[in-house]
Amino acid sequence: MATQVTSRLDERTREIVKATVPVLAEHGEAITTHFYKRMLTERPELKNYFNMTHQKDGKQPRALANAVYAAASHIDDLSAIAPAAETIAEKHVSLNIRPEHYPIIGEYLLKAIKEVLGDAVDEEVIDAWELAYGEIADLFISIEDGKYKASAWTGYRLFTIHKKVKESEEITSFYLKPEDGGPLPSYRPGQYIGIKADIPDYPHTQRRQYSLSDAPGKDYLRISVKREGGTDEIPAGLVSTWLHDQVQEGDVVPISAPAGDFFLDESTSRPVVLLSGGVGLTPLMSMYKKTRDERDVYFIHAARNGGVHGLKEEMDGEQTYVVYETPSEEDKTLAAYDKAGYVDLDWLRNVVPKEADFYFCGPEGFMRAMNGALHEWGIPDDQVNYEFFGPKGTL
Repeated sequence: MATQVTSRLDERTREIVKATVPVLAEHGEAITTHFYKRMLTERPELKNYFNMTHQKDGKQPRALANAVYAAASHIDDLSAIAPAAETIAEKHVSLNIRPEHYPIIGEYLLKAIKEVLGDAVDEEVIDAWELAYGEIADLFISIEDGKYKASAWTGYRLFTIHKKVKESEEITSFYLKPEDGGPLPSYRPGQYIGIKADIPDYPHTQRRQYSLSDAPGKDYLRISVKREGGTDEIPAGLVSTWLHDQVQEGDVVPISAPAGDFFLDESTSRPVVLLSGGVGLTPLMSMYKKTRDERDVYFIHAARNGGVHGLKEEMDGEQTYVVYETPSEEDKTLAAYDKAGYVDLDWLRNVVPKEADFYFCGPEGFMRAMNGALHEWGIPDDQVNYEFFGPKGTL
């Protein structure tokens, strides 16, 4: 059980914060959208830390709003948000977020609250939220300090692209070795590393996390990156396009140490069921390759068709299953899949055991379907584990 984090705020301040959480939450996305717009206009250097695509599609403002208001609603005991705080802190350490960034965030968040809500909030409310934000920030700074101290290295270390391998129509793998020839860090299957990308003709540094897609203990680190296509509203993935089109073998990239709290639990001997959709197979491939010779492992992967199915040759066990939504004629000729359509509970019951630890990762629709199916099946929450790519969401 987590140790209670006792609030240092007086009772009146806590009452104001808790009473106004519903009001601010109702306008949360408007507030955080305004917050990001003003802050990144007045402090453009912070664009070196934020994924601008997530600004355009609204994911980052929603994620921030959810995190702030969840914390504020538990201001009496912030240990209630400890699991979410741990996940966010892992991302922050990977991005090299530092204590000096928090006052900037607080300043612009409070300005956004005042400017969006206007006369609906008075100075007493703003003062209470300023104190509450300071307490929430202190919690994150403390958690992140511990993670920095435990990290294999702080900031970024230079790695050479040892090998670049096209895995499918959309996915390419990059094999990374330390430029200094030093030892590689250990990591837990399912974790990610961060890449710091300085892209030609683009004014701001970009930082992205990519799951490690091979087992620990190799003489390299491997990431397998999907080229992210764009839409009329959302541009194509800036960093993934750069990696696919411009980064070549022999190039050097700055890498942050392995991080992340989605990883294989190696303390139990229960069977493992891995459920992946699209490029969500990358962290699960690391788990699969680490544990397939040690435990009973089932690996189910869903993709549109064989053309976009990366790392397919590495799914070489007897208990691996492939589900293609719309298999191609070649897929049909080669009998390259086990099921057409989608992964559903009726089929799942027949191919994997119920008494198992379940891990899943993939597009949001896939994630929601898997989460719903497992809960309908009655799988206990402590045996269900999942990872979101991008700002942390809720299933």
